[in-house]
Amino acid sequence: MVRLLLALGFLLALALMLPLPMRAAQAEGLTVFAASSLTEAMNDVAKLWEASGHEKPVLSFAASSILVRQIEQGAEANLFASADTQWMDELEAKGQVAAGTRQNLLGNSLVLIAPTASKMAPVAIKPGMDLAALLGGDGRLATGDPAHVPVGIYAEQALRRLGLWGQLEFRLARTANVRGALLLVERGEAPAGIVYATDAAASPGVSVIGTFPADSHDPITYPFAVTRQGDTRQARALLKFLGGSEAGAVFLRRGFTLVPHPGN
Repeated sequence: MVRLLLALGFLLALALMLPLPMRAAQAEGLTVFAASSLTEAMNDVAKLWEASGHEKPVLSFAASSILVRQIEQGAEANLFASADTQWMDELEAKGQVAAGTRQNLLGNSLVLIAPTASKMAPVAIKPGMDLAALLGGDGRLATGDPAHVPVGIYAEQALRRLGLWGQLEFRLARTANVRGALLLVERGEAPAGIVYATDAAASPGVSVIGTFPADSHDPITYPFAVTRQGDTRQARALLKFLGGSEAGAVFLRRGFTLVPHPGN
């Protein structure tokens, strides 16, 4: 009995020596912080993960910038999926990414949308076009805030390279994430918006009226990584699953492209 009690005490001491986020992850399962544009796809993949015999992960969606700030302030997350490389770069630079786990998994495209009910005709997006005319006299162009939201950052790049930033900079409806921009257009509160192709595909309330040339903005890349504080075998297993063929089929079905990486 004494030996048993000593053994239990030793195991308890080992458990208490683990970092708090790691103990929480072991006790409560996995938590994934993911960019808003990944909402439907990640929910689908989470169901596949659960069906394969694992506990369903907790999914938290927001703008990549917001999620990075939360992780930096101590929020418990095992994996982070960003909608651009910039915010993953920052997290990695601050030592918050588990070494060797970062992988670029997905790509996307940038589109111009309008409310489906507006029946707005498709347009060719090109340098010098009069995009402001589509907005009417006082209409605004909805997109993520270019100051920190990835979709807005890509949108600003595209508008600048096409020579359209001057006519539209002060007509932007700047939202906290891409889904906010999508919602403004769905409701008809903005006559047009710039979002990812995958977001437009997820909403019957909007129609794509144009696609921005791929060379008008930086490549839209989604890096995934295990966080330093949430680094567990299960977290790494989930990351591997996300880069596998089964999850890849889901991402393709949702309109993403797959970025080739070792192991594919």
